[in-house]
Amino acid sequence: MTKIDVLLGLQWGDEGKGKIVDVLTPGYDVVARFQGGPNAGHTLEFNGMKHVLHIIPSGIFHKEKVNLIGNGVLIEPCIFRQEIRDLEAKGVDATQNLYVSKKAHLILPTHRMMDAANEQAKGNMKIGSTLKGIGPAYTDKIARNGLRVGDTLSTDFRERYLLLKEMHVRQAQTLGFDLAAFRIDGMSLDEYERQWMESLETLKRFRFVNSEYFINQCLRDDKKVLAEGAQAMMLDIDFGTYPFVTSSNTITAGVCTGLGVAPSAIGKVMGITKAYCTRVGAGPFPTELFDETGRQLCELGHEYGATTGRPRRCGWIDLPALRYACMINGVTELYVTKPDVMNDFEKVCMCISYEIEGQQTDEIPFEYNTVEVKPCLTAYEGWQQSLAGIDAYEALPAKLKSYLDAIEQQTGVRIAAVSISPDRKDVLFK
Repeated sequence: MTKIDVLLGLQWGDEGKGKIVDVLTPGYDVVARFQGGPNAGHTLEFNGMKHVLHIIPSGIFHKEKVNLIGNGVLIEPCIFRQEIRDLEAKGVDATQNLYVSKKAHLILPTHRMMDAANEQAKGNMKIGSTLKGIGPAYTDKIARNGLRVGDTLSTDFRERYLLLKEMHVRQAQTLGFDLAAFRIDGMSLDEYERQWMESLETLKRFRFVNSEYFINQCLRDDKKVLAEGAQAMMLDIDFGTYPFVTSSNTITAGVCTGLGVAPSAIGKVMGITKAYCTRVGAGPFPTELFDETGRQLCELGHEYGATTGRPRRCGWIDLPALRYACMINGVTELYVTKPDVMNDFEKVCMCISYEIEGQQTDEIPFEYNTVEVKPCLTAYEGWQQSLAGIDAYEALPAKLKSYLDAIEQQTGVRIAAVSISPDRKDVLFK
């Protein structure tokens, strides 16, 4: 029986997971998403075109490979339908190689309403939600109120839907939320609901499976499976910078619950990190830069959310956080992305430890959100040259390799490859 390999982000998201999944997919038979929903945005670029996926696994452009939306994923039917339409416009027929878990939960229109209502109620304490309904949908899942993909085939689905909708409306009214003024993509709740119901028919075109049996049979058949994570380690509901996190387990352990595989089935764990660091929304970010360098990282790196379009906060790479991520996830190899964004910098820095109340530490503090965390920085000479046209890891500039060597030494994890442009062809394996 083969092992299931895992690929996940080690920072606060946007590390380039989708691209690396796309590059690695030829070596696998199955690509499976195990958590998250349309709050994720995985961007792929090849043949001069950009493709953004939110729910569908990033192996979908390889028609001979099976793609699975696992039980731990949330599906918003309208967003799913738009993704399918976008794929069809590019000549991709996803009905041939995309499977959907019957146990995956649905995001209702009123989940998106509750997301907005909850953020409004938090006032200055809002967490920067993507307003895609993720938190409320996972809340209903845990409270055992949720509706799942398999429920759409039941004769009482409509009745159960209306009961859940009514509960959400009451909750929003209790929060003083203006239902009449609320809009989803410019539509009233009733208008969007009609679109949502129509979108279920698109979802039903796909093969619904008992995904836990499906994925374990794949492993017994010695098929190679790649588990694709969304968001990233530092947004994990348990080990991230709570409460400024997502609502699911984004870590390796989430593969077991999000796909239904045993811990002993986990093989390689591939962690993705940028050569610097970014974050979207509120929450602690010790290495954040508020100066011209931070602005340059944002502009040169095109650091705008694939899902929200919001500009990302930018800063130097954070090694205490990266070591923490490697520890929690059992990372066996690193993939470093976007060093090319810093090509023209005279110097580049990395945070190797924190200073908190005068004491130096390598650990992520429980009080991450409430104490001042000062980054202890080490500077490296910039390579100050373009990486365009370089086709081998060994041919990278010596100063860039020194910087990458320091990441390896600080984390204790080998670097497997470096991505030097958005295109799938520019991944240099070490």
